[in-house]
Amino acid sequence: MPTQYFSVHIGLLNLGVQMLDQRVLRIEAIADTLNMPADNACGRAVAAQLQAYAERGDTPLDFPLTLHGTDFQQRVWRALQRIPPGQVQTYGALARRLSTSARAVGNACRRNPVLLAVPCHRVVSASGLGGFAGNTQGKWPAIKRRLLAHEGLSLD
Repeated sequence: MPTQYFSVHIGLLNLGVQMLDQRVLRIEAIADTLNMPADNACGRAVAAQLQAYAERGDTPLDFPLTLHGTDFQQRVWRALQRIPPGQVQTYGALARRLSTSARAVGNACRRNPVLLAVPCHRVVSASGLGGFAGNTQGKWPAIKRRLLAHEGLSLD
């Protein structure tokens, strides 16, 4: 099956989704809605789950992923997938669980290839919001705050 790329507008974000062999490879924020709908049943199921998340922030995302990263990144990403909607964990607490440093956890979050499905937005700093998508300035922290609020959390 060839690589499939489609876009989904979920209210909070415009997402580009890349799939191969009925597995999600990437979910990334894109500047504009591309109006490229999913063209097969598996893609439509992924899009439907993302839409359900947009409607209800407590909806878990459960579709097959293919994650390319180092062994360490994969360990962090698996730990992130265990943080339920509506809950957060600090970089430090996650680092202690994984016997590593908070900075290393943050770097793995920065390399997350599947926005929302591996919920790096649920990892926060001990003193506040922390970064998102490798950024502590600009639009990304505001997007992280909106995602957490959508899931029922306020960090104010």
